[in-house]
Amino acid sequence: MAKKTSRAHGSTPAVTALEEAGVPHTLHAYEHDPASELGYAAEAAVAMGVDPAQVYKTLVADVDGRLVVAVVPGDRLLDLKALARAAGGKKATMAPAPAAERATGYVVGGISPLGQRQPHRTFVDSSAEQHDVVYVSGGRRGLDVGLSPADLVRLTGARLAPLAR
Repeated sequence: MAKKTSRAHGSTPAVTALEEAGVPHTLHAYEHDPASELGYAAEAAVAMGVDPAQVYKTLVADVDGRLVVAVVPGDRLLDLKALARAAGGKKATMAPAPAAERATGYVVGGISPLGQRQPHRTFVDSSAEQHDVVYVSGGRRGLDVGLSPADLVRLTGARLAPLAR
């Protein structure tokens, strides 16, 4: 994968984190349609012309009172019980959007697992290992980054676990 500069698309903390780490990645900017009935990940997959199973969404959840990040394929749902198990907790619930935005520094629909305001325990669905490249939000709506699953896991300090249903 060729490393591309963020200057053409406006730098975000996620892109800066990739560049500073020297991680090969690609940037994929597209026009986000606020009226789209597709979810953010599905919209990105269509706009980029890639398999929806390769586009991962970043979700923030509360596991026993602590925020964690789950990265799951955009065409599947997060299994909250599986996330709680993976995190060693008893119960997981989705974090309210304002809490997720404050904790990550990103807006919903543009939350990236990379370059967050404060680091959070991160879990990536184990299906990511099936792909050479996965796409995650680049830190704003309408910008995704492609990178290897191994680099995603390494940069976020994530643990792989079966999280999606």
